[in-house]
Parts: sequence; C-alpha cells; structure tokens
Amino acid sequence: MQSGETAILLAHCENKDGIFYDIIDFLFKNNGNIVRLDQHVDPDSQHFFIRAEWYVEGFSIPKDKIKDFFTTLVGQKYTLNWQLNYSSTKPRVALFVSKYSHCFYDILSRYDTGKWDIEIPLIISNHDKFAPVAEKFNVPFYHIPITKENKKEQEAKELKLLQEYKIDLIILARYMQILSGDFILHYPNKIINIHHSSLPAFPGSNPYKSAYVRGVKFMGATAHYVTEDLDAGPIITQNVIPISHRESIAEMKRKGTDIEKIVLSEAIWAHINHKVLTYKNKTVVFN
Repeated sequence: MQSGETAILLAHCENKDGIFYDIIDFLFKNNGNIVRLDQHVDPDSQHFFIRAEWYVEGFSIPKDKIKDFFTTLVGQKYTLNWQLNYSSTKPRVALFVSKYSHCFYDILSRYDTGKWDIEIPLIISNHDKFAPVAEKFNVPFYHIPITKENKKEQEAKELKLLQEYKIDLIILARYMQILSGDFILHYPNKIINIHHSSLPAFPGSNPYKSAYVRGVKFMGATAHYVTEDLDAGPIITQNVIPISHRESIAEMKRKGTDIEKIVLSEAIWAHINHKVLTYKNKTVVFN
C-alpha cells in the first residue's frame, strides 16, 4: 500500500459543466493516485466546491510545477479559486491567550503528544499568567498588555512577531481582546476563535449565570474564523450538550469549558488538514 507525502487541492467556483471532469482528468492523465476525493455543489448559490488529495510520489508533474500546470489547464478555464498544500508542510501556529486555561492547555497537550503535526513557535498573551507554562513546553512567550490607549502600537508589535515567526494560523485560545480590523486583514480566514454558544442571547461577563437564570436546556460552543463583525465570522464547527434543571452554575461552567475544548480542537484539526473552504460568510468542511 502506497504511503508518503500527499498534495491537497482545495478549490471552488461557480458551478459549470465539465469542472469536476477536468479536475479528475488532470489527476488521471498525470498518474495521480487519489487518496481522498470529495465535492459539493451548493443548491442555492450553484457554487462548486472540491477537495482532492493524491500522492506526490509517482505523479507525472514535478512538485514545483504542479501549480503552473494546474493554473494553465484548469484554473484559468473556470476562474477557479484554489490553493494547493502538501501534507509534509507543518502549519506554524501562534497561540493567543489571556487568563482562561482550558483551551490553552488542551492545544498544548495535543501538540506536545504529537497528535497534531504542527509547530507552535510562540505564545502571545495580554497577561503574564502562563509564562511558566510556555517555558515548560519550551515555547517563546511574549507578554503584550493592551489598553485602549496603546492598542495600535501593541498590535503592531504582535504583527511584527507573527511575520518574523512566519505564522500560518492564529488560535485565540480564549484571548479576551477584540482584534482590530487592520490586524484581521493581515490574516483573512487564518484566525480561529472559540466562544460559548450562549451568544448572542446571553452576552456579558457572566453568561452562564444569565443562562442559568433563564433556565436553558442546552448549551454549546462555536468555533469560527475571525472577521471585523464581532463573533459573526464563518462558522467552522459547533456542538451542544443538554442541560437540565439539576445543573448548577458551576456545573454549567464545567460542561461549557469541556465542550469549548472539543469544538475548538475539531476546528483546528479541520483547518490544519486543509478540509475547510470559505465562501462568503459560510464554510464547507469536508470529512
């Protein structure tokens, strides 16, 4: 059974006759041994989405020429929006964190145990609480406190660090700061945030208490890409758990932090494995 490096094509465009055939024909004629193939046509917008993964070894086109050949033979013909990634390339991930630890520790654990094939070159925080944790995991830690007065200056420092470390993806592991529009524009669809799904019904500093008083019967979490519209970016993953009248506020918080970890980890997994396509303010997430 063949194994080794794979190439991963993610693409979307207006649905046109022949698009699926031409992509498969490109792979077939060049001896592409397909590992996974999935496609979807949105019935409302008539927009076409595809994810194709094949082995690099044995492919007729040299690795450094695949993009050029695909652009000429398929991409230009269909005005395709597409990207090509390789399984051998480790995404470089920056963690942003404040004072909440559950998502932060969960991500570092998956990274440290090798469950995720990524690199975490740095951690950025507006508090110094987790500096000892970063040291334990041997990850550089940058304490960059932010106020209304210094926000622009401090974000410039953060952007400089992200560029120096060649960061591909930013994870807001309960980072309790609102990123500016200018900051977000540097990383479109490359910043993932997590929040409890009590928003927008129960906003504020103590949403669990508000939800408890209202007598909610379920709660959950949402992971999404960050846009200038607060907590309204394209959703990657969501999940819910039941809540009964027996749950205390403390129990709701425990269950809430558990599901936040799970939902965020699923979103990160989908992104780093190139399974997510974004179109307008929605995502297609391939299995």
